Amino acid sequence: MTTPTQLSPPAAAARRLRSSLRGTVVAAADAPYDTARQIWNGAVGHRPALIARCADDQDVAAAIGAAREHGLPLSVRGGGHDWAGRALRDGGVVLDLSAMRAVTVDPAARTAVAQGGATAGDVVAAAAGYGLAPVTGTVKSVGMAGLTLAGGYGPLCGRHGLALDNLLGADVILADGRHVTASDTGDADLYWALRGGGATFGVVTAARYRLHPLPSVLAGLILFPLDQAGGVLRGYAEIAAAAPDELTIMTGFLNAGGQMLLFLFPAWSGDPARGQDAIAALQRLGTPVMSQVAPMPYAGVLGMFDASVVNGRHYALATRWLPALTDDTAAMLTAAAAGATSPLSAIAVHHFHGAAARVPAGDTAFALRRDHLLVEILAAWEPSTDDDGAAHRAWAQDLSGHLAPYALPGGYPNLLGPGDADRTLLAYGPNAPRLRDLKRRYDPDGVFSTATGTLGTAVP
Repeated sequence: MTTPTQLSPPAAAARRLRSSLRGTVVAAADAPYDTARQIWNGAVGHRPALIARCADDQDVAAAIGAAREHGLPLSVRGGGHDWAGRALRDGGVVLDLSAMRAVTVDPAARTAVAQGGATAGDVVAAAAGYGLAPVTGTVKSVGMAGLTLAGGYGPLCGRHGLALDNLLGADVILADGRHVTASDTGDADLYWALRGGGATFGVVTAARYRLHPLPSVLAGLILFPLDQAGGVLRGYAEIAAAAPDELTIMTGFLNAGGQMLLFLFPAWSGDPARGQDAIAALQRLGTPVMSQVAPMPYAGVLGMFDASVVNGRHYALATRWLPALTDDTAAMLTAAAAGATSPLSAIAVHHFHGAAARVPAGDTAFALRRDHLLVEILAAWEPSTDDDGAAHRAWAQDLSGHLAPYALPGGYPNLLGPGDADRTLLAYGPNAPRLRDLKRRYDPDGVFSTATGTLGTAVP
């Protein structure tokens, strides 16, 4: 007779979870397995032993307990957009929050409470009916908790700060199964750590976000040919450096109509009349091949790059923080765009300024509070037996290497890869020792490993 003690660790964990979860458990032998382990980046081939599709906080605590009891590595999936695939761990238990997407809005308090699996688009849609909007990243399908806990660069950065600057509190399940509330009136240390330290301290099952009145945003794309990039980017650098809080401008390169083009993506969240003058100044930087900027709902702003974030494509990312855009770094970006190895690849330069830069560096774990630019290098290609992705990965890494001498220390943890532990630590600057101490307090056994998970063992 087979007894529980004779079962393999994954089988024993599956038996325990199937008897206790309100949600479902998917094992490698189950028919839904291949679908259940799919995430945004199709290049990730990790094969977890179990996927626990959690329905509530109790399921989350049970899945953590089962993984620990049976010695299985644990990972957490929210939106599934971490490019390095850290939502999945080979042979481990995936704590899948994708069914926990409810959002509740309090229009009087201008707040929203979103479950841990809610996407940015879920929160935007729930708030829009009240003329309100959350502070998000630039893509609506990304998990709201995941983007917030590391930072959250987006179109409202100048006016309202990073997404994490608008996190008011979070319900967290710790590695020992305890439920705690992180906030300025609850567990203040954990609240500090979550705002930039990522999900390496526990599982956020719900979070409360500040909302802002925002009936519309003046936003859109202005596209220029590559041969105008030098002059346009020089003008962009001057305008971005002096931009008022209401104006946040992303720039970069994308393929449109079969050719690589320079784009400006302005988002004006202030008085529309003043915004038109700001847009006109950007349009005069060159001779656009297309300019489509108009007032639109915030959901429309987040839909601008849907075509670049298709599920199932293969992706590899690299990143640098730049103090400013110089002629040299602009030329490097332009040359890389011209030599892109795939028409699906893109480069995005995110604009950090205004309200985000006025937060004292010690107020949150996110420490880089000076004006800067975040360069996101996105190599993308369709899966094929004839393309192993090596050329595309090399393209991204080569550009990152060229920018390195001009870059600030560290990098944005959500975009750094598993081999970038040293840069991850540098990203936290003087906040790293406190993060190390808190990691040891909340997760002394290193149960949670994420983009910032090196904190537990590597902070000097």
